[in-house]
Amino acid sequence: MAKFVTVEVQDNVALVMLTRAEAANSLSVQMLHEINETLEAIHYDRSIRAVIVTGDGEKAFCAGADLKERSGMNEDETRKTIALIGKTVNHFEVLAQPVIAAINGVALGGGLELALACDIRMASSTAKLGLTETALGIIPGAGGTQRLPRLIGMGKAKELIYTARRLSAEEAYQYGIIEYMTEPQELLEEAKKLAREIAKNAPLSLIQAKTAINQGMQTDISTGLQIESLAYNRLLHTEDRLEGLRAFKEKRSPVYSGK
Repeated sequence: MAKFVTVEVQDNVALVMLTRAEAANSLSVQMLHEINETLEAIHYDRSIRAVIVTGDGEKAFCAGADLKERSGMNEDETRKTIALIGKTVNHFEVLAQPVIAAINGVALGGGLELALACDIRMASSTAKLGLTETALGIIPGAGGTQRLPRLIGMGKAKELIYTARRLSAEEAYQYGIIEYMTEPQELLEEAKKLAREIAKNAPLSLIQAKTAINQGMQTDISTGLQIESLAYNRLLHTEDRLEGLRAFKEKRSPVYSGK
């Protein structure tokens, strides 16, 4: 059976690559299962401190749902597949480690929704992005109607979803959908550089920071501050916190163990 997801780990960074370039890295059922299995393994691997997700080739990051496969499904199968896409996209958001989406080509529909569930997005200058579902008689169904307005504001998100507009990387950067734009040949190296910068920090701190930001953003500031306090307190008795203090005192780089 073909494998549609590969993982390469180097310098505490996992590079997750969607390898279905012949189908624009669209999300077939098999590929969705593979992504979930991959993320499950990464989630519990404390040697992995940051994650990059990208697409194979230069044309597509992920073109969203596999509509050819979808056309052969009955209604029950379609419902199950839509739910599976939603679960898979959410998996990136709830993954313990910070995730960088390196958008190497088109990221449309579910492909952009996947990137929106990541922590940081960078794109090749040749990438095209858009939530194009209303042009297909549906709406974004894997978090796009919720994550995009939280990221760029309600008015801009409504405009993009209502028009099903496809944006250039430059336009996506102007809208605030992506944090970085690079030349195509530099994308992966820039993503790795950022991931290594993240990965050198205390892994348990990264986990708690991600939790505090993600959970706190969904609530009022008073509750958010309580969430932050709880996350902070979980780090007080860790070996890494003591190592951080020792390293600071001894004027050296800390060596974190994730304990």
